[in-house]
Amino acid sequence: MNPGDFRTNQHFTLKQNPLRREHLQDFVDCYLPGKDRSERVETERFRAFTYDELIARDKVNLDITWLKDASLEDADALLPPEVIAQEIVEDLQAALREFAAIADALGRRSADPS
Repeated sequence: MNPGDFRTNQHFTLKQNPLRREHLQDFVDCYLPGKDRSERVETERFRAFTYDELIARDKVNLDITWLKDASLEDADALLPPEVIAQEIVEDLQAALREFAAIADALGRRSADPS
Protein backbone atom coordinates (compact mmCIF):
# COMPACT_ATOMS: atom_id res chain seq x y z
CA MET A 1 0.00 0.00 0.00
CA ASN A 2 2.68 2.50 0.96
CA PRO A 3 5.48 3.37 -1.40
CA GLY A 4 7.76 2.85 1.61
CA ASP A 5 6.80 -0.82 1.94
CA PHE A 6 10.02 -2.29 0.54
CA ARG A 7 10.03 -5.49 2.58
CA THR A 8 7.42 -8.08 3.31
CA ASN A 9 5.41 -7.32 6.47
CA GLN A 10 7.20 -3.99 6.95
CA HIS A 11 4.93 -0.97 7.11
CA PHE A 12 6.35 2.53 6.91
CA THR A 13 4.50 5.83 7.05
CA LEU A 14 5.68 9.38 6.57
CA LYS A 15 4.93 10.49 10.15
CA GLN A 16 4.36 7.59 12.54
CA ASN A 17 6.90 5.06 11.22
CA PRO A 18 9.16 6.66 8.60
CA LEU A 19 11.73 4.64 6.69
CA ARG A 20 15.16 5.19 8.24
CA ARG A 21 18.73 4.21 7.36
CA GLU A 22 18.80 1.46 10.00
CA HIS A 23 15.92 -0.31 8.21
CA LEU A 24 18.33 -0.97 5.33
CA GLN A 25 21.19 -2.28 7.49
CA ASP A 26 20.46 -5.98 6.75
CA PHE A 27 20.92 -5.30 3.04
CA VAL A 28 24.10 -3.27 3.56
CA ASP A 29 25.55 -6.04 5.73
CA CYS A 30 24.93 -8.61 2.98
CA TYR A 31 25.89 -6.38 0.05
CA LEU A 32 29.28 -5.44 1.54
CA PRO A 33 29.77 -2.17 -0.33
CA GLY A 34 33.33 -1.61 -1.47
CA LYS A 35 34.25 -5.30 -1.25
CA ASP A 36 34.47 -7.95 -3.94
CA ARG A 37 31.15 -9.55 -4.93
CA SER A 38 32.53 -12.98 -4.07
CA GLU A 39 32.57 -11.96 -0.40
CA ARG A 40 28.82 -11.22 -0.29
CA VAL A 41 26.72 -13.40 1.98
CA GLU A 42 23.31 -14.75 1.02
CA THR A 43 20.52 -14.85 3.58
CA GLU A 44 16.87 -15.86 3.53
CA ARG A 45 16.01 -12.35 2.40
CA PHE A 46 18.92 -11.49 0.10
CA ARG A 47 20.08 -13.82 -2.67
CA ALA A 48 21.90 -13.63 -5.97
CA PHE A 49 20.41 -15.10 -9.15
CA THR A 50 21.93 -15.86 -12.50
CA TYR A 51 20.44 -14.58 -15.72
CA ASP A 52 19.31 -18.12 -16.61
CA GLU A 53 17.53 -18.50 -13.26
CA LEU A 54 15.63 -15.26 -13.81
CA ILE A 55 14.68 -16.12 -17.40
CA ALA A 56 13.38 -19.53 -16.29
CA ARG A 57 10.81 -17.89 -14.00
CA ASP A 58 7.18 -17.65 -14.98
CA LYS A 59 6.63 -14.25 -16.63
CA VAL A 60 10.32 -13.40 -16.03
CA ASN A 61 9.68 -11.15 -13.05
CA LEU A 62 11.74 -10.14 -10.06
CA ASP A 63 9.08 -10.84 -7.44
CA ILE A 64 10.49 -12.17 -4.21
CA THR A 65 8.67 -15.48 -4.29
CA TRP A 66 10.23 -17.05 -1.22
CA LEU A 67 8.98 -14.29 1.12
CA LYS A 68 5.26 -14.07 1.63
CA ASP A 69 3.32 -11.18 3.08
CA ALA A 70 1.37 -12.72 5.97
CA SER A 71 -1.46 -10.22 5.49
CA LEU A 72 -2.14 -11.63 2.03
CA GLU A 73 -2.78 -15.09 3.44
CA ASP A 74 -4.30 -14.22 6.81
CA ALA A 75 -6.94 -11.50 7.04
CA ASP A 76 -6.32 -11.33 10.81
CA ALA A 77 -2.77 -10.13 10.06
CA LEU A 78 -4.01 -7.00 8.28
CA LEU A 79 -3.42 -3.64 9.89
CA PRO A 80 -6.51 -2.19 11.58
CA PRO A 81 -8.70 -0.11 9.23
CA GLU A 82 -8.00 3.09 11.18
CA VAL A 83 -4.24 2.62 10.69
CA ILE A 84 -4.68 1.94 6.99
CA ALA A 85 -6.93 5.00 6.63
CA GLN A 86 -4.40 7.20 8.48
CA GLU A 87 -1.57 5.95 6.26
CA ILE A 88 -3.61 6.80 3.17
CA VAL A 89 -4.32 10.29 4.52
CA GLU A 90 -0.62 10.85 5.28
CA ASP A 91 0.43 9.63 1.84
CA LEU A 92 -2.11 11.86 0.08
CA GLN A 93 -1.15 14.90 2.16
CA ALA A 94 2.53 14.34 1.38
CA ALA A 95 1.75 13.97 -2.32
CA LEU A 96 -0.30 17.17 -2.27
CA ARG A 97 2.59 19.06 -0.62
CA GLU A 98 4.98 17.75 -3.28
CA PHE A 99 2.68 18.76 -6.13
CA ALA A 100 2.13 22.20 -4.57
CA ALA A 101 5.91 22.70 -4.35
CA ILE A 102 6.32 21.68 -7.99
CA ALA A 103 3.51 23.99 -9.10
CA ASP A 104 5.06 26.84 -7.09
CA ALA A 105 8.49 26.22 -8.62
CA LEU A 106 7.01 26.09 -12.12
CA GLY A 107 5.10 29.31 -11.45
CA ARG A 108 8.26 31.09 -10.30
CA ARG A 109 10.16 29.84 -13.36
CA SER A 110 7.51 31.09 -15.81
CA ALA A 111 7.40 34.48 -14.06
CA ASP A 112 11.19 34.89 -14.35
CA PRO A 113 11.91 36.59 -17.70
CA SER A 114 15.50 35.29 -17.87
